[in-house]
Amino acid sequence: MRTERRALSVACALLTAAVAAYGAALVAATEVEAQEVGPPNGSLVIVGGAMRSPEIAERFVQLAGGTDARIVVIPTAGGADSYGPSFGGVRPFQAVGAEHLTVRHTNDRDEANSEAFVAAIREATGVWFTGGRQWRLVDSYAGTRTEDELWALLERGGVIGGSSAGATIQGSYLARGDTATNTIMMGSHEEGLGFLRNTAIDQHLLYRNRQFDLLEIIEARPELLGIGIDENTAIVVQGDRFEVIGESYVVIYDNQSTLDSGGLFYFLAPGDQYDLAERQAYRPSRTLTPLGRVEARPWPQRQPER
Repeated sequence: MRTERRALSVACALLTAAVAAYGAALVAATEVEAQEVGPPNGSLVIVGGAMRSPEIAERFVQLAGGTDARIVVIPTAGGADSYGPSFGGVRPFQAVGAEHLTVRHTNDRDEANSEAFVAAIREATGVWFTGGRQWRLVDSYAGTRTEDELWALLERGGVIGGSSAGATIQGSYLARGDTATNTIMMGSHEEGLGFLRNTAIDQHLLYRNRQFDLLEIIEARPELLGIGIDENTAIVVQGDRFEVIGESYVVIYDNQSTLDSGGLFYFLAPGDQYDLAERQAYRPSRTLTPLGRVEARPWPQRQPER
């Protein structure tokens, strides 16, 4: 009898230890998941185009280290063969006091893999992608030493930013990535650089009447979070939270959330914040409170077209 009790006691102890280990693993997995959207280190500044709001350039330069920031501007999305040091994409940063600006561009993947090309990025505190066609950035830099150095920049606490095509490239899914036209939402290039994981990012949203376009991607890929950003507006991402800055709106497309009216997307204004891990929007007041009217209710299933 004592032997049986001892065996039972040992079994219970083993079971308790196993449950505790499973619980710890579950907590650890949850913590890992909590950093699976935004970068664990560094910051992102993701702009919907135009760049006429000085607040955005000021925030980027501040995050990069102020007037002592070492900023590399990459204009490759624009499609030109070459860009000089006086390229217009540096002007917003010069206007807010940045003094150390370098332009780096190539259409040659071998050059993007070279030490000479990546040396400036390795020394940079911030990198900025200007506008154009986002697939050009993929063709030139994805899977090269340049991409490796961009990730290393974030790891050491730097900032990566971009406007228009330079915004979309930061998502994991490349919206408007077709080489034929920018009106095809799901085209020949579908993978971005993925600094913001499990997302599809669109830009020039309201100015170009694009507010319904991301629905196509999220209906086909419901695991993704769609983020649409209007011109002169940005999200500043740190960890798994972003803040809206600038002059207009950011639109959220979350397959698991609808408005109480049945709407499939909702708007965030400057000053609003968003938790990317929890997919929860907040509107600051005296305390940070969840955004009203947004319900945890999946999108309705559409009937297939006949």
